[in-house]
Amino acid sequence: MAIPWAWFAILVAFSGILSTGESSSSDTNTVFSPCSDTLVQRSDGFTFGIAFSARTSFLFNNSVELSPCDHRLSLSSSGSQISVFRPRVDEISLLTVNTSSFQPDSVGGYMVAFAGRRYAARSVPAFVANGTYTVTSFTLVLDFRKGRLQNLFFKRDGCASCSGSSNFVCLNNQDCAIRSSNCRNRGGSVDCSIGIQLTFSGTDRHERVLNSWYEVQNLRQYSLFGLYANLRDALTSQYNRFF
Repeated sequence: MAIPWAWFAILVAFSGILSTGESSSSDTNTVFSPCSDTLVQRSDGFTFGIAFSARTSFLFNNSVELSPCDHRLSLSSSGSQISVFRPRVDEISLLTVNTSSFQPDSVGGYMVAFAGRRYAARSVPAFVANGTYTVTSFTLVLDFRKGRLQNLFFKRDGCASCSGSSNFVCLNNQDCAIRSSNCRNRGGSVDCSIGIQLTFSGTDRHERVLNSWYEVQNLRQYSLFGLYANLRDALTSQYNRFF
């Protein structure tokens, strides 16, 4: 779920307390705040955030793109929301943001993925929703060099995943969207929760190659729902008429 930005400061402070505890045997990363720097290896947990706001909210002086961790951005005063995740490094994950009580367009309709402070990295703003259309499926790649996060990329498939379906609209020849009026949070029948297929690329702190992005690169026309058939019924029963 997404939480108000004002709660984010509490979350970051609390994560500082959590980081003093012991991690699991396969997770050597004791940094839990998305606004802190860290080095990771395969199977470590890695914490990053996704901020939801207007596209211009991520610009300083309307010109310079900054990380949501940068205090020069006034995200808290603009009503922005945030979701925080901690996936395992180099594992393919399906992340969800529950929109049953949260409409992304109500806070601006764009999202930015981010992590780090001194070595801050952020994605370009990705369109999520407006009053007409909603994009519910994304692919995000976290790119590392020697265990340090360098970039976060939202990958587009050029609408290949919805080609030929009259229930979807192809926006700007890159994103498959459904009409917002069909979403359950607007009185429709479709659960428009946001699904993010997460993968990794680059190298970890021991210079071992992170392969999960390449494992799905040639299958970009399919979502994780298609890759993991056993999850399809549980996660996408409301989409059956779209596939």
